[in-house]
Amino acid sequence: MPDLPSWRDTPTRRAILDLVAAVATGPDALPPAERVAVLDNDGTLWTEKPLPVQLHFLVAQWAQAAANDPALAESQPYRAAATGDLAWLGGAVDKHYAGDDTDLRLLIEAVVAAQAGRSVGTYADSVRAFLDEATHPALGTPYRYATYQPMRELLDLLRAHGFSTYITSGGDRDFMRPFTEDYYGVAPEQVVGSSLGLSYDDETDDVVYGSSFSFMDDGPEKPVRIWSRIGRRPVLAVGNSNGDVPMLAYAAGHPRGMAVLIRHDDPDRGDLPYDKGADQALIAAADRGWTVVSVRDDWSQVFPTAPGTAQGIAPVSTAGTAPRVPEARGR
Repeated sequence: MPDLPSWRDTPTRRAILDLVAAVATGPDALPPAERVAVLDNDGTLWTEKPLPVQLHFLVAQWAQAAANDPALAESQPYRAAATGDLAWLGGAVDKHYAGDDTDLRLLIEAVVAAQAGRSVGTYADSVRAFLDEATHPALGTPYRYATYQPMRELLDLLRAHGFSTYITSGGDRDFMRPFTEDYYGVAPEQVVGSSLGLSYDDETDDVVYGSSFSFMDDGPEKPVRIWSRIGRRPVLAVGNSNGDVPMLAYAAGHPRGMAVLIRHDDPDRGDLPYDKGADQALIAAADRGWTVVSVRDDWSQVFPTAPGTAQGIAPVSTAGTAPRVPEARGR
């Protein structure tokens, strides 16, 4: 089977293969320890529209909280969760990428409230239970089939050539860790993301979430977190949004570095097209000569083939309707 079988034979695919070959083979190959690749998650490794997966997960918890305390439903994001208002929830993320964090702060406050006092193990179990039961609101498939098949192939190709692959996302680190090894082959210790405050509870001998937000791994924070966790400048970075620009620039600054931007421009195969929240990244890519992946033109298959569906045929879209969420789990 050829390398990257779900990628069309385009200049984009050839540029990626050339980078991998140059870094990993021949007399000028980098030592394996220096072959570091960092990839965003939402919108890069799996879908983030009509709303990021973690927000789908949180909707059930916030809706339950609003049911328990109707006064909460008077404010966001509990009102959006109780009514299934995907537009407000997704719009909060879009506003963040446009530089307005007004609604994002409301989301973060609600995230902290939902997690406070839970152990990290209990939280991980709730994430696994959610992913076992939930389906993508537009695709109608389990979330493992809302991952991008071409990107899973890229991860496999990189590791086959001695790369260490890290996920560096604005999403919650501890939300991603329970599934990244299963979905992407990326071990939990190679996941870098945003984090709530943590503390050790000597009564339960466990690590628990506190009542504060620690840091948001997005924008200029991404290169800082990459360095603090990995200790090397990556030779390859892949992202899809304005929040990934500093990470992409950081990798492009490596003497052998390459920055890759995923552009969602295919309206026909279930991947909702959008440039909002990526407009600055697209400008930066054009100005700096970064590689731009067109979902429409560069990928021959977008998603893994889910049981009961035909390859290349997108399930019926239900975008704009409230997602079905599993029943909220207790602490």
